[in-house]
Amino acid sequence: RMAPLMADMHAWLETTCSRISGRSDMAAAIRYSLKRWDALMLVLRDGRACIDNSAAERAMRPIALGRRNWSFAGSGAGGERAAAIYSLLVTAKVNGLDPEAYLRHVIERVADHPVNRIAERLPWNVDGIRARLDQRLAA
Repeated sequence: RMAPLMADMHAWLETTCSRISGRSDMAAAIRYSLKRWDALMLVLRDGRACIDNSAAERAMRPIALGRRNWSFAGSGAGGERAAAIYSLLVTAKVNGLDPEAYLRHVIERVADHPVNRIAERLPWNVDGIRARLDQRLAA
């Protein structure tokens, strides 16, 4: 149902952009949309894609709210490491994992895991260990 609406919107954007002053804010907004049109169309090609990033924004909100508390990470590198860990934990949560159990699972195994297969330990690839994580939580 969305494809015809998006086609109409694209046509309207192109028509309107050619009719208004190229210097206007509206023209700038239309050009911005048209430049990113292919990326926007991902919503039509892949049903898993969201048309907005509200879920991602909500997931990162606690981190943004605590930013002042975490500004004393020791160094820029420490802040980057903290950001990477927070991102990983939020990603685990989004993928249906308990972040604490996921982190425990990874830490217990990372020393013996080949570095060229580290992607196997990312939250979206843990289907094989999800049952074990669930069992641990139940215990």
